[in-house]
Amino acid sequence: MAFSIRLTEDERNLAESYAKLHSFSLAEAFKRALFEKIEDEYDIAVAESAYKEYVDSGRKSTPAQDFWRELDEEV
Repeated sequence: MAFSIRLTEDERNLAESYAKLHSFSLAEAFKRALFEKIEDEYDIAVAESAYKEYVDSGRKSTPAQDFWRELDEEV
Protein backbone atom coordinates (compact mmCIF):
# COMPACT_ATOMS: atom_id res chain seq x y z
CA MET A 1 0.00 0.00 0.00
CA ALA A 2 1.30 3.43 -0.85
CA PHE A 3 0.25 6.76 0.58
CA SER A 4 1.33 10.36 0.44
CA ILE A 5 1.85 12.83 3.23
CA ARG A 6 2.10 16.61 3.08
CA LEU A 7 4.96 18.14 5.03
CA THR A 8 6.15 21.65 5.54
CA GLU A 9 9.65 22.35 4.32
CA ASP A 10 10.91 22.26 7.93
CA GLU A 11 9.17 18.94 8.59
CA ARG A 12 10.60 17.45 5.41
CA ASN A 13 14.11 18.65 6.29
CA LEU A 14 13.81 17.14 9.76
CA ALA A 15 12.51 13.83 8.38
CA GLU A 16 15.25 13.68 5.75
CA SER A 17 17.92 14.45 8.37
CA TYR A 18 16.58 11.71 10.61
CA ALA A 19 16.50 9.20 7.75
CA LYS A 20 20.02 10.12 6.67
CA LEU A 21 21.33 9.91 10.25
CA HIS A 22 20.06 6.31 10.50
CA SER A 23 20.89 5.36 6.90
CA PHE A 24 17.21 4.80 6.05
CA SER A 25 15.26 5.86 3.04
CA LEU A 26 12.64 8.46 3.84
CA ALA A 27 9.93 5.83 3.35
CA GLU A 28 11.68 3.39 5.72
CA ALA A 29 12.11 6.13 8.35
CA PHE A 30 8.39 6.90 8.31
CA LYS A 31 7.46 3.22 8.33
CA ARG A 32 9.71 2.48 11.31
CA ALA A 33 8.52 5.55 13.22
CA LEU A 34 4.89 4.63 12.62
CA PHE A 35 5.24 1.04 13.80
CA GLU A 36 7.39 1.99 16.80
CA LYS A 37 4.65 4.41 17.87
CA ILE A 38 1.96 1.77 17.38
CA GLU A 39 3.97 -0.80 19.38
CA ASP A 40 4.66 1.69 22.19
CA GLU A 41 1.00 2.64 22.53
CA TYR A 42 -0.05 -1.02 22.41
CA ASP A 43 2.47 -1.89 25.15
CA ILE A 44 1.18 0.97 27.30
CA ALA A 45 -2.43 -0.16 26.85
CA VAL A 46 -1.55 -3.76 27.78
CA ALA A 47 0.42 -2.62 30.83
CA GLU A 48 -2.40 -0.35 32.02
CA SER A 49 -4.90 -3.17 31.62
CA ALA A 50 -2.68 -5.62 33.54
CA TYR A 51 -2.09 -3.09 36.31
CA LYS A 52 -5.83 -2.38 36.62
CA GLU A 53 -6.50 -6.12 36.80
CA TYR A 54 -3.86 -6.45 39.54
CA VAL A 55 -5.27 -3.52 41.55
CA ASP A 56 -8.85 -4.77 41.16
CA SER A 57 -7.83 -8.23 42.37
CA GLY A 58 -6.90 -6.85 45.78
CA ARG A 59 -3.64 -8.78 45.82
CA LYS A 60 -0.63 -7.16 47.43
CA SER A 61 2.93 -7.34 46.25
CA THR A 62 5.83 -8.50 48.40
CA PRO A 63 8.86 -6.21 48.64
CA ALA A 64 11.93 -7.87 47.14
CA GLN A 65 13.77 -7.61 50.47
CA ASP A 66 11.05 -9.66 52.20
CA PHE A 67 11.12 -12.20 49.40
CA TRP A 68 14.89 -12.71 49.68
CA ARG A 69 14.70 -12.80 53.50
CA GLU A 70 12.00 -15.48 53.28
CA LEU A 71 14.14 -17.55 50.91
CA ASP A 72 17.15 -17.32 53.27
CA GLU A 73 15.04 -18.61 56.17
CA GLU A 74 13.97 -21.68 54.20
CA VAL A 75 17.56 -22.73 53.41
